[in-house]
This record gives sequence, structure tokens and C-alpha cells, in this order.
Amino acid sequence: MNNVLEIIDLEKHFEDFKAVNGLSFNVKEGEFFSILGPSGCGKTTLLRMIAGFVEQSSGDLKIRNKDMKGIAANKRPVNLVFQNLALFPMMNVEENIAFGLQRQNLEKKEIEKKVEDILEKVHLKGYGKKEVSQLSGGQKQRVAIARSLVLEPSILLLDEPLGALDLKLRESMKIELKKLQKEFGTTFIYITHDQSEALVMSDRVAVMNNGRFEQIDTPKNLYANPKTSFVAGFVGEANIFTATYKNDLQICLNQDKEDFVINVNFIEKVSDKCKLYIRPEAIILSPSKDIKDLNRFNLIVKTILFDGSNTKLLTQIENTSYELLVSLPQNKQFAHIKVSDVLEAGVDYIDCKTYAS
Repeated sequence: MNNVLEIIDLEKHFEDFKAVNGLSFNVKEGEFFSILGPSGCGKTTLLRMIAGFVEQSSGDLKIRNKDMKGIAANKRPVNLVFQNLALFPMMNVEENIAFGLQRQNLEKKEIEKKVEDILEKVHLKGYGKKEVSQLSGGQKQRVAIARSLVLEPSILLLDEPLGALDLKLRESMKIELKKLQKEFGTTFIYITHDQSEALVMSDRVAVMNNGRFEQIDTPKNLYANPKTSFVAGFVGEANIFTATYKNDLQICLNQDKEDFVINVNFIEKVSDKCKLYIRPEAIILSPSKDIKDLNRFNLIVKTILFDGSNTKLLTQIENTSYELLVSLPQNKQFAHIKVSDVLEAGVDYIDCKTYAS
């Protein structure tokens, strides 16, 4: 699969501040590529450089092997969907979608055919004459995407397009966006601070922090095998502890001067101090006596956190002050757990992720 976007040592400086700091990566043809990171990490600046609204300070940015340096935004084979969608309120749906086509000086019949086809593909057939004000949030979202896709860009850039939607609509639009991207086969570059959006929709995700990419990986590998402490803490929930290296296979939790030894699968020793990350779903309740390589301990249930589809337990490791958030398996065996219960538990060595502090 060919690269549609190639970026080498890209930087953007604002006086002494490096908003984007030495990025190098490729995006493949037809890929859904997400850039995930907290506010202020540089992801919007990066997207605006790709779009041509911001000129890079240094480095190379190529689209389909063509250097984009000095190429104006309206001459680049990309389109950008903003968070506020930027639909024209004085135009109806078909006029909004036709706007870019008209600027290409296409014949009226060709424009009408393209608009009709794109409306059907985004499941808005028959909505062409509707005013923007008559549309729901999800329908406006699809009109904005249709307006960009009808121009057949090499890359569609999406700047947190679901941020203004309510929770339920955001959940349905995640699935809708993924389906649309697969149907059109257009390369999507999507920026978000919402890890759920990135993990659900993307073929690959780049986690950005302080102008750099900490890790680029598939959603599954990103979640299961975070390469840095930042990725482990930012992607997914985690129980986080400060610890000290004890030996090549063990660490010692040292909060409140209590010694609690955890066995780990592998430690890349950098210094004596480290951080331990354990996912709530990695903790096994009532583990079989036959399972090897398991840290075993008892947990006291302090609080039950119920949100409908999932239940978590806030627990305390017996005889310590350490708290653990535990995902409760959704089966009848654990349906009658209550506060103050003492549960046998364990966590596999390999699920105890350690990073230099």
C-alpha cells in the first residue's frame, strides 16, 4: 500500500516554543489514521500544516510524493472538516455540498449528479432542499463530510468533528464515520483528545505529547503494549503506583513507607524509581490455584461503581493502604458482591507494566 502522506523531521516554532518538534511518519492510502493527545500537545498545529493554513518552520511534508512547501491551502489535495462544521446557514444542503464544485467551474448537470450521488452515500437522500437549521447534529455532520468528500481529496482532515455532539450521538457517529471511510476508501487523518474515538475508528493511532509522537501503533497494540509511561496513563484506565526496583523480576511499592512486592515479567532498568501500571480488567477475581506467574492478594471491596453496561469495584489490598480499581466480570458468579466483602484476586506478571519514573 502506497504512502499518501510523508512527513520528515517536521517542526513548527512560535518564537521560542516548539509546537511540533521533529515529527517523522507516513500515512498509507485509504488508512484511517488518528492523532490522539491532550489539549495543547500540537495536534491541531500539525493538522493545519498538512492543510496548508500554517507554514512549517522546517522539515518536509509531501502528499503523493509532491512537496507541499509553499503550496497554498486551496491548491492542496486535502479538505478539512472543522469541529464547528462551518456550514453556510444561508444555503440549503445541496447548495452547501455544491459550493466547492462550483468553484471548479464544472457544468451544472455534473454538479447536480455528484451532489445527488454523495447525498445517497451519506444516507441523506431527499435532504437536498432542507435548510441547515432543519438538520440534527448528526445530519449536519454528514453534510460537512459530504461537502468535503464530493471534491475527492487525497486526504480528509478532521479536527475533533464530534466534540460538539452529545454523548449518545457521538457514539453513533463514531460507527458512522468508520463506515463512511471504508465505503469511500479516502484517507482520513483524524485528531482527537478522546481515546475512545481513536481506538474505535482507527487503523493506526499516533499518541502525541509535547509536540512529539510517543507511539504510533494499532489500537490493540497501543492499549495492550504501551511503550511509554505517558501512553500507559493516557490510553485507557490504569491503576498507577510509585515503586522501587527490588531485583530483575520484582518491584516494591513504596507509598506510605509500606513494602508490597509485585512480581513483573520484565524490567528495563533505568533508575531505582519506577511507575507501575495495572489495567482494571487485568485483575482476576477468584483465580484458579493452577494459574502460574500470578501475583496473589486479597481485596476488600470499598465501593461498587455501577454504570449500566459495566461495573467496577474500588478495592483496597488487604493489610495495606493501596487501592485498586477492578473491572467486575459480567457474570452471575460475581453478581452478589457487596461492600466490605474480601475477594481473592491476582494479576499476571505480564500485565504489570513498569516504566522508569
